[in-house]
Amino acid sequence: MKAPRFAYTRVLEVSDALAVLATGGGTAKAMGGSQSFGPMLNLRLARPAQVVDVSDIPGLRTVRRKAGWVEIGAAVTHAEIEDGVHEPLAAHPMRQVAGGIAYRAIRTRGTVGGSLAHADPAADWVVTLSALGARIVAQSPRGERTIEADALMLGAYTTVLESDELIVSVSVPSETPTSHWGYHKVCRKPGEFAEASAAVYFDASHARARIVLGAADGPPLLLEGLAANIAAKGSAAAGREQLRAAVCTALPERDAIDLKLFTACVERALEQSGIFADLKQAE
Repeated sequence: MKAPRFAYTRVLEVSDALAVLATGGGTAKAMGGSQSFGPMLNLRLARPAQVVDVSDIPGLRTVRRKAGWVEIGAAVTHAEIEDGVHEPLAAHPMRQVAGGIAYRAIRTRGTVGGSLAHADPAADWVVTLSALGARIVAQSPRGERTIEADALMLGAYTTVLESDELIVSVSVPSETPTSHWGYHKVCRKPGEFAEASAAVYFDASHARARIVLGAADGPPLLLEGLAANIAAKGSAAAGREQLRAAVCTALPERDAIDLKLFTACVERALEQSGIFADLKQAE
């Protein structure tokens, strides 16, 4: 199938993009790398009257350090993060995540902001940025607002963004000597969307302890109790049965196979993070 007829506008300023979205009356859609939006147009799952291409806006393609955070422009591509093109992310765990997104051809076009706005429950950035406690900045003609990554998704492919809002940046905590990070996902084959995933992030110096499940058919699921217990008690709070119990509580309607997959993702993400070795040394 081919996409239905629509008007196309390429802009180089955020203000111009917002003007197009505002005049569209809900029928205009922003497009980044088009790696998800493009197929939706072709399948006629999306039928906008106006498409505004924001992928080349210079202000959305920068990365900078900002008071303990790294601010990433919404049009920065997965491949740029994977390749360490931007110095503030050269040693950041986001490089590991970016390198595992789909295929290289998709990573060269797909953008961080586009992935978040698309809000596929199985997408890598949705779960990992939630684990990092990322802050998403959106702009509209009414001004700017900050959205916690946890609060962005309402459901599959549904977000809190208004029709005239545009994601302009995402801020993640800077890497520190005390931070520990892990991410694991299960796919049928490399490059496909995850059937189960989990991301963990601990930073004792900033009192951060987060474990998040992804690919759960809806918004990421935060395992707050489990994360707090592990931060306080270490490996004693992370036995397989304890992990499984936390997963079962978060996903009460899943079958035994799904629960095993999600539990394994949490276990491997924790192992990858190295948090237990660090806590042991601190004792």
